[in-house]
Amino acid sequence: MPAPPALPHPVLPGEHRRPLHGTARSREIEARALAAEPPYTLMQRAGTAVARLALALAPHARSIWIAAGPGNNGGDGLEAAAQLARCGKSVQVWLLDDGARLPADARLALQHARDAGVRLSSALPSQPDGDLLIDALLGLGGNRPPAGAIAAAIGLLNAGAQPVLAIDLPSGLNADTGQVHGDSAVRATHTLSLLTLKPGLFTAAGRDHAGTVWMDRLGCNDAGAPDAWLNGSDDWLRTHPRRTHGQHKGSFGDVLVVGGAAGMRGAALLAAGAALQAGAGRVYLDLLDAPAGMTGDPALMLRPGRTLEDPAVWATSTVVCGCGGGAAVEAVLPAVLEHGARLVLDADALNAVARSPALQTGLLARAQRRQATILTPHPLEAARLLGSDVKAVQSDRLQAAHALSERWQCVTLLKGSGSLCSAPGRTSVINSSGNALLASAGTGDVLAGWIGGSWLQGALQASPLDAALNAAVASAWLHGRAADDAEARGVVTPLQAGQLASAMAASAASLRR
Repeated sequence: MPAPPALPHPVLPGEHRRPLHGTARSREIEARALAAEPPYTLMQRAGTAVARLALALAPHARSIWIAAGPGNNGGDGLEAAAQLARCGKSVQVWLLDDGARLPADARLALQHARDAGVRLSSALPSQPDGDLLIDALLGLGGNRPPAGAIAAAIGLLNAGAQPVLAIDLPSGLNADTGQVHGDSAVRATHTLSLLTLKPGLFTAAGRDHAGTVWMDRLGCNDAGAPDAWLNGSDDWLRTHPRRTHGQHKGSFGDVLVVGGAAGMRGAALLAAGAALQAGAGRVYLDLLDAPAGMTGDPALMLRPGRTLEDPAVWATSTVVCGCGGGAAVEAVLPAVLEHGARLVLDADALNAVARSPALQTGLLARAQRRQATILTPHPLEAARLLGSDVKAVQSDRLQAAHALSERWQCVTLLKGSGSLCSAPGRTSVINSSGNALLASAGTGDVLAGWIGGSWLQGALQASPLDAALNAAVASAWLHGRAADDAEARGVVTPLQAGQLASAMAASAASLRR
């Protein structure tokens, strides 16, 4: 195997799709890598990667404190300690039980640390003595709530103002779900993921606990079958080729937005505006409550009541239904489910389906007719569709998204930190972009409309189901990218939904430069 790179690579922002491997598959890849190399090779590479990253992140740190646990994660930390000490750093390691439970490779790392003059202690200090702290407590080995001295060490790592580098995984974080085991997990400034990237680093609480994620494959080229994918900018570029001179508005399809009940017209208008910005050829707006003489964006074609009056017009359209739909949307849903060629169900449309067995039958019938559907629930809407609760959905977001797509035989975009896109028979995709600047009213309506407007961009290159999945993945990424670009400009207050579609268009334009 080739030597590991001189410095690990940051994962986000990402250009290309990356495979994600949960605990079981990561262990399989690790076992094959260990079998292919002489003893201690992998741990030495891991320690080297950690030491190099530590020196790059904190080149002026005079002292480094490492909390080392009882397994191979602790061994990685000990080998890093030895190398950092040889580089002239003052290194102190807190070691659980004096290393009595360390496995063979980690015991060799312990000897290397002693030989390098690393100070070792089994007594937890009142506060860590270091300009940089390194979490080598549990890594992938943590599968239950931390307790005792391990929990106390996590508390110390989180209590100080120093930057924290976690090895492989912040201790106490579930590698598969991104949930915290019990009450505590390390809140790292940086995480160096080794051999594989873990799904839990990018969804649920993962982003908050992992900080900036770095990746080092330790010279191992064994990719293995992924449990999920992490998307990147090429997911958008791949499905949005440059337009040619001979194309016209009919090349990009029609979108019909159905929603906007009394007092909630704004949601439908946001969705329709986003569909236009996304590139739809024409956008029709069927408001469920349209006052006489209402005018709006002249680029939108107002068609109140068109949903029921003329289904032939929108049988070839992409329909976005539910934004601001209120209780009124339930009356039009049977026709929407039957006639919409491509359908995005959002907000109140999802709640109506969750309440109505008849609508559920209508939704399932779409898959039998090969009519593609995208559901865009937040966790509460997802719980209603699954007959579950929010806690259960959030406890394993990957599984919840998969269950929704299998249950309803359609694409699901489960919103939240690390939004998930799932489809029957496909590997789920975790969205790599976005931040809390999207936490404002109406941003979900913009996302639903944008999906509708961009759906046909790649429809000719894929099956109906894959085209739907591509639209969800690419739109979720661009939605988050607009927030990332705003954050990079120093924006600190939530983005207003009225400006979000324009911000997404600007982010898309920047990718073409």
